[in-house]
Amino acid sequence: MATNKKDSTAYLILVYSMLIFMSLVSIYPVLRVINISLRPEGALLSTSLALIPDNASFDNFIRLFTESGFLIWLRNSLLVAAVVTTVGVTLASTAGYAFSRYNFPGHKVGMIALLTTQMFPVTMLLLPLFLILVKLNLYNSFLGLIIAYSATALPFTVWQMKGFYDTIPISLEEAARIDGANQFQTFYKIILPLSKPALVITALFSFMSAWSEYLVAAVILTKKELFTLPIGLKHFQANLASDWGLYAAGALLMSIPVVLLFMLLSKWLVSGLTLGSVKG
Repeated sequence: MATNKKDSTAYLILVYSMLIFMSLVSIYPVLRVINISLRPEGALLSTSLALIPDNASFDNFIRLFTESGFLIWLRNSLLVAAVVTTVGVTLASTAGYAFSRYNFPGHKVGMIALLTTQMFPVTMLLLPLFLILVKLNLYNSFLGLIIAYSATALPFTVWQMKGFYDTIPISLEEAARIDGANQFQTFYKIILPLSKPALVITALFSFMSAWSEYLVAAVILTKKELFTLPIGLKHFQANLASDWGLYAAGALLMSIPVVLLFMLLSKWLVSGLTLGSVKG
C-alpha cells in the first residue's frame, strides 16, 4: 500500500510539473507581447528579458487610438464577426436539424460534400471565391467577406450541430407533437433550448473564423476604410521599419473580446465539443 501511495504521489508530481511547465511555455509569449507594448519608442529593439521594461508607458496604446485607424478596423471587425456569427448559428442550427431528422434526396451526398470541403485548405478556395465575388460585384465589400467567411465556417458547424441533434431522443419531439405543438414549435421550444452547448460552439467557431482571419480578407478587401483588424495591424509592419510597439498593443486589444467570450461561455464549451461526437 505504501508503495502504491508513493507511486501515485510521484505520478501526480510529474503531471503537475508538466502542466506548470506547459502553462509557462504558453504564457511567456503573451508576457513578451505585453512587454513590447509597454516599451518606450526608443527601446523597441531592446533584448532585455525583464517582464516590465524600464520607463514603461502606455504611449503605444495612446498612439494606437489617436494616430491609426484602429477604431475603424475594430468597428469593421465587430460588424463582420457579428453578422457571420448570426448567419452561422441560424443556418447551422436549421441545416443540422434537417440532416439529423429527415431522410431527403441527396442527404448522404450533402453530408459527404460538407465533409469533403474540410479536406481542402482555405488557400485552395481563394481563387474560386475571388472569381465568384467579382462576378457578383461583391469584391471589396463587407457582404462579399461575410459570404466568404460563412461559406468556409458552415460545413464544420453543420456537422457539429447534426451530431448534437443525433444525441437528443426523438421521443421528446413525438411527445411535443402529441401535446399539439407543430414542427416549428417543437424545434424552437424543445430542441433549441437543449442544444445550447452546441450553439455556443457554433457561435464561437463562427466568430473566431471571422475575427482573426487575415488571408481571405487581404484578398477581398483593398480599400483602407474597409480593413478589418488583422489587415490593419499588418500595416504596422513594413519592409524598412516596423512599429512593433503599435503592433503589440493592437494585438493585445484584439485578443480581449476572444478571451472574454471564452470566459463567459466556458461552462458550455466542454459539453458542446464532446456530446456532438457521440453519434453521427
